[in-house]
Amino acid sequence: MENELRSGEILRKTRALMPGVLEDLKSLIRYPSVAFPGYPAEPVNAMAGATAAVLERYGLADVRLVDIPGGYPAVFGEIPAPPGAPTVMMYAHYDVQPARKEDGWDDDPWTPVEKNGRLYGRGAADNKSGILIIAASLKVFDGKPPVGVKVLIEGEEETAGHLEEYVAEHPAFFRCNVFVVADNGNLSVGDPALTTTLRGEVSCTIDVRTLDHAVHSGTFGGAAPDALVSLIHILATLHDEQGTVAVQGLRSSASVNTDYPEETFREIAGVLAGVDLIGTGSIGSRLWSKPSVTVIGIDAPSIAASANILIPRASAKISMRIAPDADPRHELQLLMDHLRAVAPWNVRVAVRAVSEQPGFVCPTGGPGFAAARESLEAAFGKPATEKGAGGSIPLMRVLHDAVPAAEFILWGAADDAQSYIHGTNESVDIRELERFIVAQSLFLQLVSTRR
Repeated sequence: MENELRSGEILRKTRALMPGVLEDLKSLIRYPSVAFPGYPAEPVNAMAGATAAVLERYGLADVRLVDIPGGYPAVFGEIPAPPGAPTVMMYAHYDVQPARKEDGWDDDPWTPVEKNGRLYGRGAADNKSGILIIAASLKVFDGKPPVGVKVLIEGEEETAGHLEEYVAEHPAFFRCNVFVVADNGNLSVGDPALTTTLRGEVSCTIDVRTLDHAVHSGTFGGAAPDALVSLIHILATLHDEQGTVAVQGLRSSASVNTDYPEETFREIAGVLAGVDLIGTGSIGSRLWSKPSVTVIGIDAPSIAASANILIPRASAKISMRIAPDADPRHELQLLMDHLRAVAPWNVRVAVRAVSEQPGFVCPTGGPGFAAARESLEAAFGKPATEKGAGGSIPLMRVLHDAVPAAEFILWGAADDAQSYIHGTNESVDIRELERFIVAQSLFLQLVSTRR
């Protein structure tokens, strides 16, 4: 009965907060806080200040901007723990992916729009909703939660950031009992899930040269090798006939029990009618525990600039998602060795490493994880499942290395079915946002009693 009364009081307070939460989320969406190189810095810095102001108004009194050398500031605040209580560090990020209306948005991506119970705008789900989950869960307790709280809002999660180096150099700054990361979500609205694995990501470029200059394709074609044809030959070896990654030796992890129904996945991914899915095994294993390879860019003549020549040089960038527990350096080396080994006709190939980001496997046996599951089930009114995520959050492994005894909770208001994070018409379900504020508030209450 006590838990029900506590849950009811938290739900009542959350619902009273929701009109203000929505207005504050709309305000944050209006900042085009794209931290990518080449984008203006002013909106990103302004967003950092706006984030700090929101957190302060919701009860985080000690808020400050922390200078991250080489990058944008992080927003940090702290509430000391009551005697004997654990400390929870809550994480989100305020930077977002680029967005332009001409990319296919129904409305201007920086002008929030409410439609059919969802709030649309860049960052609505990824990850400005996470900022409001954190802020509102503090407001539920009037800024006096039953645990110690540290809040960390990053400014460079979507791009090559600098926070990882800062964590490694200042581990005591991040010391806590549990990290709560509000940068994830459910497969579909109303179906609660805790994310327990994240794939890593590695990438490289390949540069193929065959001739010292372009030549006439009629005069020399048929004997002289074309660099683009050679590159296509190499890239075609990355997958077998079923679409499974064909790089030998790559690691696959054990898969979580939750899976995507195929029809749901096809609809969410936008797979065209009649087009086969690639790979083998369950869809969940293909997305969360096995490697996948994508050619994310090619430098070669465009159709508009094409001519009847043999191309002397062509390049590509290749990104590979790796198993959550795989060694990124080892997996990247296997990929690079493969690209060199399959090059045809002794063409000149230069392969260069670009990035190596580790995956993450969340510890699930501790009292914090149990409290999170209980909180999630109470907020949603149904059992919670565990799922993986195909994307990467490199900071997780760095935080684990810095605070190895800490637990991790990964959840958030985005949903795979309709949020379209990184894509056009990004949105967050308003009821889902409310449920996660309730869940995070319940978690703070429950974890205060767990040891």
